[in-house]
Amino acid sequence: MNSQIAAAIKLSAQPVAVYRSAACPEGALQFREGVWGCVVAMLRAASKGRTAAFSKETVACPGGKVGLGMDVFQPGFIEYFLSVGGVGPKPGEHYKKTPELARAYIQGLPDCPSPDYVIFQPLDQVTDAQPEAIIFLVNADQLSGLATLASYDVPGQNNVQLLFGAGCAQSVLYGLSENAKDGKTCFIGLTDPSARKCIDKDLLSFTIPYRRYLEMESHVEECFFQTETWTHIANRITD
Repeated sequence: MNSQIAAAIKLSAQPVAVYRSAACPEGALQFREGVWGCVVAMLRAASKGRTAAFSKETVACPGGKVGLGMDVFQPGFIEYFLSVGGVGPKPGEHYKKTPELARAYIQGLPDCPSPDYVIFQPLDQVTDAQPEAIIFLVNADQLSGLATLASYDVPGQNNVQLLFGAGCAQSVLYGLSENAKDGKTCFIGLTDPSARKCIDKDLLSFTIPYRRYLEMESHVEECFFQTETWTHIANRITD
């Protein structure tokens, strides 16, 4: 699958297709069992041409399991880890002021159960699979194009959201959940400081539910991407 959107925003990497599967693609990158690794680092690898696969056995990070829809947080530790600390071996991240606020956040996360594997695959390598979300890793100019296109053909002001969460939840979980309910909302992600250690300093994610992605693709040749304004922006992306 080739992306007209990617061409219009001068994306040098590949959009990443996300889907769930009962089988692991041959040759896919995987974490070693019991060894911690960040899901966001695998997202970057997929944008550069590698297929990555995740299972409960290979994702050692509890937040990664949740961000991929493989598990839910159990209260007792995580609400302290996200806030003030004092429970367990790790210091608090201070992303929430109080454990109560952190607990409310984890209780509000979507429940999006996954089968055996979650797959990240470069979009141009997808053949038989049905993507559920498409993730773009973009700079500010490219983000402006995606965010504007997301409101091109629909009313309202909630067509793009930036929700608090771990980087994997922002870029993967929210998009999977939105696609499951046939929604159109797109999500800006990778604002999580912990995840930013695993991504280039000028990149954010923009996640589109797959059904919405197909609609947005169909508007590329008629929308503002054909204007002089966007041509100016596109030229400086490639400078």
